[in-house]
Amino acid sequence: EYKIPSICIPGTIDNDIPGTDFTIGFDTATNTAVEAIDRIRDTALSHNRLFFIEVMGRHSGYIALNAGVAGGAVGIVIPEEHTTMEDLFNKLDEGGKTDKKSSLIVVAEGSKLGGALEIANRFAQRNNYFDIKVTILGHLQRGGPPSYFDRVLASKMGLGAVEGLLKGKNDCMVGIRN
Repeated sequence: EYKIPSICIPGTIDNDIPGTDFTIGFDTATNTAVEAIDRIRDTALSHNRLFFIEVMGRHSGYIALNAGVAGGAVGIVIPEEHTTMEDLFNKLDEGGKTDKKSSLIVVAEGSKLGGALEIANRFAQRNNYFDIKVTILGHLQRGGPPSYFDRVLASKMGLGAVEGLLKGKNDCMVGIRN
């Protein structure tokens, strides 16, 4: 409106902005989720429980996918995939064949199957599963001090934006690729 030259810097915990491999906030949010998953896994193991852990990601499963892999989840449910309840039942049945007594399933809040609570309720109807618990991390992932990666990323992107402005660039976004 005022013709002030500007260059945008991508910042969202969902890491879902095209044109950059990383957005400021994603690494911090994912590390927060992994930390919580590690703690929940300890409880799941010691009490023979199935935990459904809901993380943020209304339209994007990046946090769920990365945190689930890093946290050793048996199943990961993301908005981009069409996972069925039967798929999840089968994954847990496979673990049951090896006498596995605890499991974690990470659910992105925008899952087509519903939230973690809804999915857990469907599992409870099967009756052959051990103690089922749900943890919704929600906005816990949004606060706190940024990770070192996000701090360095913000510095690099800020420098890139200033250098772009000094070279006369305008109305664009800084990004990091490859």
